[in-house]
Amino acid sequence: MAYAKVIENFIRYVKIDTQSLERFSDKVPSTDKQRDLAILLRNELLEMGASNVRYDEVHGYVYAQIPSNLTGKAKAPAIGFIAHMDTSEVVSGASVSPRIIENYDGNDIVLNAELNIVTRVSEFPMLAGCKGKSLIVTDGNTLLGGDDKAGVAEIMAMAEYFLKNPDVKHGKICIGFTPDEEVGNGVEYFDIEGFGADYAYTVDGGELGDMNYECFNAAGATLTVKGKSVHPGYAKNIMKNAIKLGLEFIEALPDERPENTEGYEGFYHVDRIDADVEKATLEFIIRDHDSVKFEERKKIFARTAEALNEKYGEGLFEVEIKDQYRNMREMIEKELFIVDGAAEAMRRAGVEPKISPIRGGTDGARLSFDGLLCPNLCTGSEGHHGRNEFACIEDMETIVERLKNIVLLAHSSFDA
Repeated sequence: MAYAKVIENFIRYVKIDTQSLERFSDKVPSTDKQRDLAILLRNELLEMGASNVRYDEVHGYVYAQIPSNLTGKAKAPAIGFIAHMDTSEVVSGASVSPRIIENYDGNDIVLNAELNIVTRVSEFPMLAGCKGKSLIVTDGNTLLGGDDKAGVAEIMAMAEYFLKNPDVKHGKICIGFTPDEEVGNGVEYFDIEGFGADYAYTVDGGELGDMNYECFNAAGATLTVKGKSVHPGYAKNIMKNAIKLGLEFIEALPDERPENTEGYEGFYHVDRIDADVEKATLEFIIRDHDSVKFEERKKIFARTAEALNEKYGEGLFEVEIKDQYRNMREMIEKELFIVDGAAEAMRRAGVEPKISPIRGGTDGARLSFDGLLCPNLCTGSEGHHGRNEFACIEDMETIVERLKNIVLLAHSSFDA
């Protein structure tokens, strides 16, 4: 394999549990176990000979640089690559047991016959492009961790290439690994100035060829429903069941949910409920690429609570909405050479780029508004946040080549 180290890295990293937790997101990192991978990456970067390697002992970030070896007088731009270390809390990331399927036959993959966990081609179309290649999957008991340990492994393999080949001319390369991206705090304390890049890329996507410089505008919303409990035998016209009222709120929203939307279509998504008769707390996310529609979605959410308060009594439904990130297109489209360069780098790796909007967010969304333009690149993994997650070995190797090409193309004219 051209970049065998990327697979060795990946399998090693996914075995480290780095799950972040929303309920502890008042601190960064939200879980101390993320530090296990951060410290390992710090040590590996030092062993490879990277410069300015730093581990943020307070917040868990890892930074490193590969100095320029160009001799030309013109200053080449410093290019950054960023990936997040944490995994989603939706499915366990503990005791991950990766296995390799060689020469994948293109059919459904039985991960766990006893639990009837099957990765179906009909549900994951990316598998069609993986026929004849090798896949990394799990035993169905956990997620894999390709989001985003595939990106971490690819950046580390790219860094090792340049550090082991000092005769290859390049400008300054900056590396950053973040905690807590999955709970929205990935760049809360990111040191942009110390990171040192003029622009950067998050390596945090999916199918080979995917590129993104558009993402959702995003908000989190909390609905609190106050109920009234009484003995069910005598509850007529007295009981107000907060569980039932919370479900009524969900059904009163427009029928625009993740499971029936795609492309540029926005949605409302309830992803956590803590409820009994007297009180229900429902956590939602609200998403839309269009800023005008996004603002209207937040108003509809609030108006839904108002309408139910009128129906059942004032103060039963309380809403709190907090913006999380904005569509990074607003900033990146001013400097599209960053996207164009990455697209050409993919072509030189033998793959036609596919530019599409992210139906989610990346660390790059906030970074782009904080002054570090940061579109997103694919990782060759798919099925994220679930037991069916998989990664394609050959695609991951191609992505390492693509990262290398981004650097070489951007710096090729600065060594005269």
